[in-house]
Amino acid sequence: MTYRVVQWSTGNVGRYALAGINARPDLELAGVWVSNADKVGIDAGTLAGLDVELGVLGSNDAAQLLASRPDCVVYTAMSDNRLVEALGDLERILRAGVNVVASGPVFLQYPEGVVPPSISDPLREAALAGGSSLWVNGIDPGFANDWLPLVLSGTCREIEKIHCSEIVDYGTYDNPTVLFDIMGFGKPMDEVPMLLQPGVLSLAWGSVVRQLAAGLEVTLDSVTEVFERQPAPESFDIASGVIEKGTAAALRFEVRGVVGDQAVFVLEHVTRLRHDLAPEWPQPVGPEGNYRIEITGEPSYTLDLTAHTPTGTHNDATLNATAMRLVNAIPAVVDAPPGLLTALDLPLITGRGLVRPVILW
Repeated sequence: MTYRVVQWSTGNVGRYALAGINARPDLELAGVWVSNADKVGIDAGTLAGLDVELGVLGSNDAAQLLASRPDCVVYTAMSDNRLVEALGDLERILRAGVNVVASGPVFLQYPEGVVPPSISDPLREAALAGGSSLWVNGIDPGFANDWLPLVLSGTCREIEKIHCSEIVDYGTYDNPTVLFDIMGFGKPMDEVPMLLQPGVLSLAWGSVVRQLAAGLEVTLDSVTEVFERQPAPESFDIASGVIEKGTAAALRFEVRGVVGDQAVFVLEHVTRLRHDLAPEWPQPVGPEGNYRIEITGEPSYTLDLTAHTPTGTHNDATLNATAMRLVNAIPAVVDAPPGLLTALDLPLITGRGLVRPVILW
């Protein structure tokens, strides 16, 4: 079966999703929605950075794209700083009878106990009305802290704690809105950014610890959060701009799923803008970073996951991974019953149809 797909946005993740849609033999690109008027009429191959034209042009006519009744929309538009608009987009698409795989808002990865029903129920109602499904995922929140630790837990006899970490140098990440406006890098140390306002960390990553608890049938007593930051020792440049001396340049935080007085499930981020900052914090296995799963139990495990790409940096590789986590799930999401889905609802997602051996003779 061939699934007709609309790509919704062509930014950091969207351009990789476009390339991924083109790569799968069971997907047909049916349209591309763009927010930038300069991209209207541009071929999707150009928007994806490919060296071929795909014969589909960028459009800002959302109504027309939905009226074409695609099987699925890959929604990768920025949502961190436009939650109301993003939720409205998703509700509209679902109500039109179109399935959605999306990179955000991230709390929809597993919304139970994370956001009030007043936020998630309109999406559920729209999905039921349209006979469609929504699945929000990626690499983090997503594969690196849902299926990966849950699969590893299946080899344990006893589990005391699961600790999921992202330990990454964000100096190569070209997204000033996320780094400066949301995460607060490059800002005075006494200025509290959006991400570190009370409750926001738990809103963004509480879904991780709650889904792990649900997957292992554990009832949490609470979800807590802690963070610390360090300033730049001198001014330096990153891909997104300039970090002045004395401004925020490294961030470490944890979101903890607590049972009694013990943190049983922990989501940790160690984010540096230069590899030599905060040397006492957890260190990656490679220069740019990795994801880490640590299970304390019988047996105990430490699993480090690094991402590479021949065309770019670790950040390019993980943006690609986020896109393909969504694209590769399209058939399963389209075939799923209507509703708001989590990773616990879907079968094994693989790279079916993507194996292309390099023949050397």
